[in-house]
Amino acid sequence: MIYVVCAVIYREGKILIAQRSEKMKLPLKWEFPGGKLKKGENEEQAITREIKEELNIEILPFQRISSHTHDYGSLKINLIAYLCEYISGEIKLLEHLDFEFVYFEDLKGYDFAEADIPVIEKLKTLL
Repeated sequence: MIYVVCAVIYREGKILIAQRSEKMKLPLKWEFPGGKLKKGENEEQAITREIKEELNIEILPFQRISSHTHDYGSLKINLIAYLCEYISGEIKLLEHLDFEFVYFEDLKGYDFAEADIPVIEKLKTLL
């Protein structure tokens, strides 16, 4: 089991989503950006570090919104999602192919990684 944190980054009424590059697992799928927890980190530290490493921005995680397990067959992850505030910085894609800020109702038009779909379902109850 791999523990992964992801950020639902809210800015001006829109949510940041990122498209995985061709070199990543699940190529070209859209996701809420994030990554693996490292030993000794708490969830908030991990998501803050991952977003800085992947997108070059500062965020503030303020609410844990979900945690669920997804089995990709060869890989089983526990995905932990946080609502986050965009604090500062200019987005630079250091791992992903693309990003967009979208309204919640437009998320259904994107091909999301399977593990991220329950996060979208949870967001329905929060927004």
